[in-house]
Amino acid sequence: MSERKVLNKYYPPDFDPSKIPKLKLPKDRQYVVRLMAPFNMRCKTCGEYIYKGKKFNARKETVQNEAYLGLPIFRFYIKCTRCLAEITFKTDPENTDYTMEHGATRNFQAEKLLEEEEKRVQKEREDEELNNPMKVLENRTKDSKLEMEVLENLQELKDLNQRQAHVDFEAMLRQHRLSEEERQKQAQDEDERETAALVEEARKRRLLEDSDSEEDAAATLPQPASRPGPTAILDEFLSELDRVPVTTLRAVDWRRKAFRWRNDMAGGVEAPKAKRKVESWERSVGTLGGRPVLSGLVVVKKTEPGSSSQQGQEAPTAGAVKNGKVADPAARTPNTSSLSQLGAYSDSEDSS
Repeated sequence: MSERKVLNKYYPPDFDPSKIPKLKLPKDRQYVVRLMAPFNMRCKTCGEYIYKGKKFNARKETVQNEAYLGLPIFRFYIKCTRCLAEITFKTDPENTDYTMEHGATRNFQAEKLLEEEEKRVQKEREDEELNNPMKVLENRTKDSKLEMEVLENLQELKDLNQRQAHVDFEAMLRQHRLSEEERQKQAQDEDERETAALVEEARKRRLLEDSDSEEDAAATLPQPASRPGPTAILDEFLSELDRVPVTTLRAVDWRRKAFRWRNDMAGGVEAPKAKRKVESWERSVGTLGGRPVLSGLVVVKKTEPGSSSQQGQEAPTAGAVKNGKVADPAARTPNTSSLSQLGAYSDSEDSS
């Protein structure tokens, strides 16, 4: 099985290769090869664009009577991908490129045209310098001047790169961030100071308004005059009550309370506290174990003639005050009711 892979052939001992007949092939014969488009081109027949690198099955032939330094030049035949028109181009070993020959136009060859123009200018310059020595000196002066300008520009670029190399962008960003934070903090402090100033101004305005209102209230209210004793107010109140005719039980009750408070304050006893709230059941039924509220309304009249005179003589002494003032006859007996005081009052409507 290994014989089928053998590449060597058997040559007999009497083999003579000169006896093998040679084929006479034409020199312009063509071969079918596989290639890619060497440049961008556009078909002249249909206007189809063929990009560089497009693969084709081309026919290859050797160009007759053309060579470069002994190197043959080859021609290739391809067909347009749209209209199947024939396009030909050949090799250019002198410029290491390809040249368009027929059927299409080459696109995007600006670089090649520029190179060709540079070569043409250089060739013309060489021809001028060959026949004119002064032109050689002039061209050398221009070249040296251009070289100096190029060196100066290069030095400027180097200096610029060095300046940029010393710049620390991280430090610049950090400094910018710190300055931004300081600016925000300063703005916040200013806002806080303005807020505190506004609050302080509002507080001062409120204090001034309060002080003005207190001064106005103090100016509108009458100033209490100095009185000699604690019972002077009650004495004035009693004198005012004496001028008012007693027509209701409330007035009598006020008179009785005023006498009691004056006597207590004159004796060194503090003024009574606020009256306890009476419940509804106490108003209707009364307190348990206490003295009935209406017990003082009924008074038994005494028939002894001496008792009335005796009672009339003892009343002024009982109602006397330590300050030297005599109390009203209505307050002679502290345990009597308001109706009895109303009967004893001389300025009532019945007496008038």
